[in-house]
Amino acid sequence: MQRLLILGTGDMARTHARAFSDIPGCEIVAAVDNNPDNLQRFSREFGIKMQFPDLASAIEWGAFDAAANVTPDPVHHPTTMQLIAAGKHVFCEKPLAESYPLAREMADAVHAAGLIGMVNLTYRNASAVQHAHDLVRSGQIGAVRHFEASYLQSWLVGNQWGDWRTEKRWLWRLSEEHGSLGVLGDVGIHILDLASYGADSSPSAVSCMLKTFNKAPGDRIGDYPLTANDSALMNVELENGAIGVVDASRFATGHANTLKLSIYGDQGAVRLDLDQSWDHLDICRGANINTQAWERIEAPKVKSNFFRFIDSLNQGLAQAPDFERGARLQQVLDLCVQSSAEGRTLSL
Repeated sequence: MQRLLILGTGDMARTHARAFSDIPGCEIVAAVDNNPDNLQRFSREFGIKMQFPDLASAIEWGAFDAAANVTPDPVHHPTTMQLIAAGKHVFCEKPLAESYPLAREMADAVHAAGLIGMVNLTYRNASAVQHAHDLVRSGQIGAVRHFEASYLQSWLVGNQWGDWRTEKRWLWRLSEEHGSLGVLGDVGIHILDLASYGADSSPSAVSCMLKTFNKAPGDRIGDYPLTANDSALMNVELENGAIGVVDASRFATGHANTLKLSIYGDQGAVRLDLDQSWDHLDICRGANINTQAWERIEAPKVKSNFFRFIDSLNQGLAQAPDFERGARLQQVLDLCVQSSAEGRTLSL
């Protein structure tokens, strides 16, 4: 039985708790949060007996094997490093850290300690994404030449997820001073992973433009300077030589949470739209190349990141996406910020 601690008890922690509770051989034994009301409410909801106001107290207790780190982004690095030093495996929310040097330190530390470190890149749970990767890797569309990927949201336009002008859970995402890397760090990391994983190759160079739009008088609401980027546009080259466009925006009116990916090879193409379905995709291959006809195919079911983490603990070997992947993605994000500031293409 793998004994799991949940660090942080906000909204995303409930997703973790529900998922891990359904996995045989996994027991949530403790929770940590410096907000006593949130901690008690969360622990009652999921029947968690041990509760701690801080991570140091939980580590001193020590009766857990691994932790799900669901703290705010700036807290990922210091808390994960404490867990690694205590000999605990870690399943960390994305992004792995606020910068590449910190993410690199986390990846190196978990490797040196011989521990399991995985990062929760949510859309790896989609069977369509996994199947697209498998099709590309097996040569079903030939050599990849071009790709297009987008992550479109509109919560700065509509109120489908609440009022961002008054709710702290959205306001912090708009403020660099509160630890946000804007749309680039929030969802850009997902679409970068989707594009490069789907195309079966890592980014080798990037050119990026970031844009922050005026959203309030003086670009501030209360204690929140609205400085984080709202839209990101990237030109990306992959190690396999393919080039493509990756974009993300919170101003995409008409799109609640739309992720699209198209990958074009010299013998075919695949495309998927996760806003429509997580379990099927389209492919153009064979004779259909000449008529531009697309065939819809079902994608085999896949295990979730949560399940793969527990499976990794049982096997003693980290599965994807691991801390190394999280660090490499953070390196691309850092270069995107630098590229936007300097107006030039940068290589990894």
